[in-house]
Amino acid sequence: MQAQQPLPTPYEKPNYRLYVLALLTLAYVFNFVDRQIISILQEPIKLEFGLTDTQLGVLNGFVFAIFYVGFGIPIARWADRGKRKNIIAIAISLWSVMTALCGMAQSYVQLLAARIGVGIGEAGCSPPAHSMISDIFPKKFRATAMATYSLGINIGILVGLLLGGWLNELYGWRVALWAVAVPGIIIGLLIKFTVAEPPRATTLSGEQTLLFMQVVAHFWAQRTLRWMAIGAGLSSFVGYGLANWMPSFLARSHAMGTGEIGSWLALIAGVGGAIGTFAGGYFADKLSHRDVRWALWVPMAILLICVPMLSLTLLIDTKLSAMIVYIIPGSIMTGYMGPAIAVTHNLSDSRMRAMGSALLFLVINIVGLGFGPLFVGVVSDWLGASMGSEGLRYAILSAVVLGGVLAAGCFYRASGFYTQELKALNVELK
Repeated sequence: MQAQQPLPTPYEKPNYRLYVLALLTLAYVFNFVDRQIISILQEPIKLEFGLTDTQLGVLNGFVFAIFYVGFGIPIARWADRGKRKNIIAIAISLWSVMTALCGMAQSYVQLLAARIGVGIGEAGCSPPAHSMISDIFPKKFRATAMATYSLGINIGILVGLLLGGWLNELYGWRVALWAVAVPGIIIGLLIKFTVAEPPRATTLSGEQTLLFMQVVAHFWAQRTLRWMAIGAGLSSFVGYGLANWMPSFLARSHAMGTGEIGSWLALIAGVGGAIGTFAGGYFADKLSHRDVRWALWVPMAILLICVPMLSLTLLIDTKLSAMIVYIIPGSIMTGYMGPAIAVTHNLSDSRMRAMGSALLFLVINIVGLGFGPLFVGVVSDWLGASMGSEGLRYAILSAVVLGGVLAAGCFYRASGFYTQELKALNVELK
């Protein structure tokens, strides 16, 4: 793989690179605000529409994920050829409008249809953004840049939980959805009119485009990516199971209100999670100078810390003790994101990076977003027949232990192939 060429104006200016990274991160913030706010609102929504936990799992997970992933692949192909900044601007405008329509829903079916629209819009954010970031920043800073972008997950969760929790208590769940929909339109306009489309980095050959199956074949051939994608998907299975059901667990098992829940989780998953996400990419970059396999060992270590601490959080009976224990795993759980994206892009060239992100996120979102919330909802309804509201506690616990242990094993397995496959592609990371 040839060395990345110097970027022409305006990207030769470091401050402009940082401005674009900040704006893309802000777009990702509202991607997660609009995606995750339903989790803090699902108890009043369940009460108003008379829903089961399985129906909530479908609403928050499975159906959303199917459309998110289904549109992600063609949008990624578009991003590998077209103007990526325009795709992101259109996408954020669409999902913001659909979030507002969620607040107008008069039935479960209408709410489900609007959530599908949110999923379609949000599919247009990360693949083109990842591709732009990889063309803006050199390889030695790529995991840190990707981790910075991934902070949008945690900041979005913070804003969504905090605003959603308190706006629901003060004005109701519909107003909460309308309030978070407005900023997306503004961000979309800023991206459209203030961001320059970055030039694509030098590819492996003069060929400018690749067929879809060529890209799939390239990624399938890398055993590192196969095992890492499964590990990331299982990590997401745990993460989305927690993100979507922790508010309901705290409401049912600890009798907490949405404002109190939002405040706690905003600080832990938002502030702490932002630090943990950035740290995951930062330490993966730093340690990879010693051994490139640290890009995969860091996510493995995170999981080995999180599984026992999350289990303890769910089993403690006192509210304050549970929340204190939750601080560490809630803060570092998403630390795998930056390294996973960087490894994916390190094993590809600029013609396939958006598609590489889309394929990685296909696995993450089908396994994690699709089945994580649904698994917990189904198990909760099943256990609820005999355990009542406590069934949710053990449904989440089963997802944490099953998904977390398997994910750690997958990251370790992936690390066994990484050095060899980098050498085969002539990638120089030092």
